Amino acid sequence: MSDLSNPTAFTGNEPVTAKKIVVIGGGFAGVNFAQNVAKNKNYQVTLVDKNNFNYFPPLLYQVSTSFLEPSSISYPFRKLFRKDNIRFRMGEPVKIDPVTKTIYLKDGELDYDYLVFASGAKTNFFGNENIEKNAIPMKTIDDGLRMRNALLQTLEEAAITKDPIERKKLLTIVVAGGGPTGVEVSGMLAEMKNYIFPKDYPELINKPGGIYIVDGSPALLGAMSEKTHQEAYNVLTRLGVKVKLNLHVNDYVDGKILLSNGEVIESNTLIWAAGITANTFDGIPATSLGPGKRMLTDEHNKVQGLENIYSIGDACILTTDPYYPKGHPQIAQVAIQQGKTLANNFIAMAKGQPLKPFIYFDKGDMAIIGRNKAVVDLFKHKVHFRGIIALFMWLFIHLISLVNYRNKLRTLYNWAVAYISRDQSFRMIFKSGV
Repeated sequence: MSDLSNPTAFTGNEPVTAKKIVVIGGGFAGVNFAQNVAKNKNYQVTLVDKNNFNYFPPLLYQVSTSFLEPSSISYPFRKLFRKDNIRFRMGEPVKIDPVTKTIYLKDGELDYDYLVFASGAKTNFFGNENIEKNAIPMKTIDDGLRMRNALLQTLEEAAITKDPIERKKLLTIVVAGGGPTGVEVSGMLAEMKNYIFPKDYPELINKPGGIYIVDGSPALLGAMSEKTHQEAYNVLTRLGVKVKLNLHVNDYVDGKILLSNGEVIESNTLIWAAGITANTFDGIPATSLGPGKRMLTDEHNKVQGLENIYSIGDACILTTDPYYPKGHPQIAQVAIQQGKTLANNFIAMAKGQPLKPFIYFDKGDMAIIGRNKAVVDLFKHKVHFRGIIALFMWLFIHLISLVNYRNKLRTLYNWAVAYISRDQSFRMIFKSGV
């Protein structure tokens, strides 16, 4: 079987049987790879995902805080791929056999000529079973709905309890992780506490409680510029968020959150946005895995030590990019660019053309902190924006990144309503299936 590292695998001068490519994962990397490589008739593409829909993780926190409905950031794969030469298979891979080129799913199996892992990452609880059992992660649509239900149920309980100590515990929320997800959800919760909760729950006005954000680094949004660090700290502090830096959440037992300095915060809600680790599969040898269990790849995203198997996005770590010798950040833009680059290399291989190594083009970093507050760093942090200009940049980038026009229009409408009214109407508790 030919390999992507051999650009003469196909001459392009005679008909060839379409090679079967199986893509594991339908996130940014998987969808961009599949849609681009499917344009070439030399390949038959099957995308496998345990969900039957694609969703947009950067806006998950807005589903969690009832500002967007799940359908605004998600879209069914089968409808998404109707006009593409892509087959969809709903399934969950459990094992790979590189020798027989077989993928074993929980409910069947698939064979392949080429296998592309775009399997993303999952929440990293760092081996703490108490946190994994009791905290609320922020990674999937199910997580978002679970958080929305838990927050609303907690407020309902706080509204009726007669015990002031229990009420304070119910009204205290701790967010672990000071990256974009942690900062954005903390800012959104603070806005809700200041402008929505007093209208929905007048019985809770001026009752004790608070929102904390805890991070082990010396600054919020640590991957961004110093100006952004300070802006995020200042905005969250003005909104009433208690910022605790250089601290870790060590444990969560009986409603008590234990910090690394010995401090204890009593809270019924711990939101976990403190880290991720790559999804792994039986059959991928340990020698092919690097930090964070990410698959080690060469400059063409081929997994080291394996033939005809590739990895892109959060699932991989590529160290040949001279600007990122320790690997790329696990963010959407890296996944999108790797998906497109690998697709172009597959097409180049089919045409007998040379391949291009992956080099990441950094388009900048951004985060939204409050209703009128956002931060944007461009050109490797040399240009910084904040405030309303940064907010509109954030809104534009996130809007155009949604997969289709229906999602874009629905999300834009919901944002307009929320901005004008400081409110939204999605605060319903739906428990079924969550």
